[in-house]
Amino acid sequence: MNLKQLSQILGLSQTTVSRALNGYPEVSEATRMRVQAAAAKHGYRPNSRAKGLATGKAMVIGHVIPSSSQHEMVNPIFGDFVAGAARKYAEHGYDMMFTHADDISIEEAYRTLFKRGAVDGVVLQGPKVVEPRISVLAKMNVPFIVHGRSTGAGEPYSWIDVNNKRSFLRATQFLIDLGHRRIALINGLEEMDFAQRRREGYLEALQMAGLAPDPELMRSAEMTEIYGHHETRNMLQLADPPTAILAASMISAIGVRRALDEAGLKMGRDVSVIAHDDELSYLKNGQDVPIFTATRSSVRHAGEIAAEMLIDRINTPEDPPKTRLLEAELVLGSSTGPTPDRS
Repeated sequence: MNLKQLSQILGLSQTTVSRALNGYPEVSEATRMRVQAAAAKHGYRPNSRAKGLATGKAMVIGHVIPSSSQHEMVNPIFGDFVAGAARKYAEHGYDMMFTHADDISIEEAYRTLFKRGAVDGVVLQGPKVVEPRISVLAKMNVPFIVHGRSTGAGEPYSWIDVNNKRSFLRATQFLIDLGHRRIALINGLEEMDFAQRRREGYLEALQMAGLAPDPELMRSAEMTEIYGHHETRNMLQLADPPTAILAASMISAIGVRRALDEAGLKMGRDVSVIAHDDELSYLKNGQDVPIFTATRSSVRHAGEIAAEMLIDRINTPEDPPKTRLLEAELVLGSSTGPTPDRS
């Protein structure tokens, strides 16, 4: 259905219907509600290009992918976040655009996007501990939101993040309460802010329990299944191997499980495993009963919230930046148990 057909059904002019749908103040609340109800009933969605002409906006949200992070395009975590965000963009009449930029020209890429009016706001994903993109966008004074945080950022900015430090502190404490003392951390790249915070939570839990961290039990790399498998296999060869492993993602945790299987060890009995579960659409942590004990936080839900926050920022640019910290849930599965007797 188009605008003309909807206006004929309502017996109103196309201008009135358009203004009602776009929130113009001169339209009465009763008319606005009537128009919105009819639009929902008949499945009408405003054309984003036409809406942009009426409001002076591009009606597009941008995602700039740095060349060093091109692998993110096939990362299921990235995909689920974008899927959640895209649903909210569509509800508000926004389209989504992906563009690529060399790492040395990130600032130029952002300036070009906004200068030519291609986007109304942008989303930053995968922030590093020191993240230059945040200061660039803050200085440009344009709407943006960060999925995650950057410890090194000195200016206020809008972000949504999961409490990574607290979630890994709780997970480590849970393993300690089960009697584990040799607890390994298979982390993400620790130049990434989320990975640093997870390491901090792990180390703080060890310190609170009076346990000295062992560098041989702390590994950091891109979170792949092969990485989880390789590092677990290597640590099992240590003179004093771990009795428990914390994995920074479900993807690397699957590699951990494969290495344990190959070594003839049973997960949850011989070695306990806790993973971080982003509730990925195509990588579910079991059905009714979770396979892995996990710190769970939906990345798709985070995408939905980020989209809403960014659109609110676009509509009210004079407001101060807003932040949202999500708490992960510790979900019990069959992958954890008391420390085994190795005497």
